[in-house]
Amino acid sequence: MAEHGTDEPSSRTGSPDGEGQASGDRLSLHQRLAVRELIDTELSYLHLLRLCASDIRSRLQQLPQGDLDVLFSNIDDIIEVNSRFLHDLQETTSREEEQVYLIGNLFLEFQEELERVYRVYCASYDQALLLVETYRKEPELQREIQSVIEAVVPQAGPSGLSFLLVIPLQRITKYPLLLQKILENTVPDASAYPVLQRAVSALQDVNTNINEYKRRKEVASKYARVEQLTLRERLARLNTHTLSKKTTRLSQLLKQEAGLVPRTEDKEFDGLEERFHWVSLCVTEMKNNVAVYLDNLEAFLRFRPQECDLDIAGGPVPEYCSLMRELQLQAFPRFLPHYHLSEPAFQKLLEDTLGQNGHQLRSFQENFEKVLPPPTVQPLLPGAERQVQALLSRYGPEKLYQVTSNVSGAGTLDLTLLRGQVVALLQNKDTKGNSSRWLVDTGGHRGYAPAGKLELYHVISGQEEIKGQEGPHQDSHHHLAPEPIPAPVPSLPTVTQVVAVYPFVARSSHEVSLQAGQLVTVLEAQDKKGNPEWSLVEVNEQKGYVPSSFLAKAPSPAPWGWSLPS
Repeated sequence: MAEHGTDEPSSRTGSPDGEGQASGDRLSLHQRLAVRELIDTELSYLHLLRLCASDIRSRLQQLPQGDLDVLFSNIDDIIEVNSRFLHDLQETTSREEEQVYLIGNLFLEFQEELERVYRVYCASYDQALLLVETYRKEPELQREIQSVIEAVVPQAGPSGLSFLLVIPLQRITKYPLLLQKILENTVPDASAYPVLQRAVSALQDVNTNINEYKRRKEVASKYARVEQLTLRERLARLNTHTLSKKTTRLSQLLKQEAGLVPRTEDKEFDGLEERFHWVSLCVTEMKNNVAVYLDNLEAFLRFRPQECDLDIAGGPVPEYCSLMRELQLQAFPRFLPHYHLSEPAFQKLLEDTLGQNGHQLRSFQENFEKVLPPPTVQPLLPGAERQVQALLSRYGPEKLYQVTSNVSGAGTLDLTLLRGQVVALLQNKDTKGNSSRWLVDTGGHRGYAPAGKLELYHVISGQEEIKGQEGPHQDSHHHLAPEPIPAPVPSLPTVTQVVAVYPFVARSSHEVSLQAGQLVTVLEAQDKKGNPEWSLVEVNEQKGYVPSSFLAKAPSPAPWGWSLPS
């Protein structure tokens, strides 16, 4: 009886090992249920997306194509990514022992793709909701839309389009919760535990990045909409909140101008802004050059003299027409590389070439500051010709000034200007009567600039350019080139092949004009007095001086692609 009594308590309460086994079984069960929920809901979600993209979108033909593009956005991209994701997810079921580990890795692999497609959809979601609201104001159209949705997706109910449009947003925000549920039912010492932790964190980052991207798009669209408003619409938007903000800004500006509070300076921002302006000018110049090139190329290919009736009897005319026909059909196309490629093949070739020539782009970035114009008066900034012409026609030549060195605007009304930029003088003092700060117009913005960094800009007309070629220029605002005969310097190379980075107009018989991108032979890298700011060069069999800062070392020839200064 005693032995039986000692065994009895153990049989009622169970051993600690038995309790641990039961707890482990519960965790394993809940983990499998969480995995099953993930896969089942993913399957159902993808089914709804396909219904939206195929059946519903195809039946809403009464809506404009632009409305359909906004409503369904990039749903096709989402379906493509989630189809691959579901396929890989279902394949993990065949490896039950490693399934949780594989699921964590799968989310990490798809992290970037999920963020890429869902941020586009989420950014256009608010605009889609605005369309839905406009449809509700048209009862007949709303009934047609609702009938289509109820026929395909009965569970949508009266919400209709709103129910369908929000599904992708709900799904991307639910992924971290589903992963967290699997993680909570995984023992901490399991090999899948750290992988699941990283996956949860990665999907949380995805949602954070999507929200930030959506916020920035909303801010950008907000200011874009404000620029398109009429004066009456802008006045209608005024309220106590906007008046309070504008009053605070004006008060802060007046305090800064009066010297009561220090001005806020951000040198990093000023530097980035200056670089942005330079890139913008270069892109504008490149766009103009490409447009001119395409126009010239089109005119060249359109010229077909062999098809014209030449009023010349006999002689070499038939032979000439035959030759031109052969050139037009066979020889000329050979001068246009890759004309025979299809568009996808050409795009792939372009991507491969840009990848191969990536070092040229990096070299351009590293040497970006080196090719900036020096702190002297320049003919013009790249791509600024039209801006100068606009200022010239509006204010006249006597009001134009050129910036001699970079200006970083510290105050609210101070401008950030680049070396060589041309501005128009509006007033030669500020509101306090300070003549060291001038009010100027850049052609797009008005503000103050230091008077000491502005020099009168001399507009060179066509006749003046011809006179400049014939003899020395008498204008005191220009830097005359040195004498044409330099003293030899044995330590410097006598002949160097370089490229003209910027155009230069000769202003005297001692100088020579340059075109941007033109090959130049440097005979001497300084003038006769040893000044390295001027170089003696030979261009088109003409010798003369040009600013040394306008030249850059010629890059090694590349088989195809961009040719950039190094």
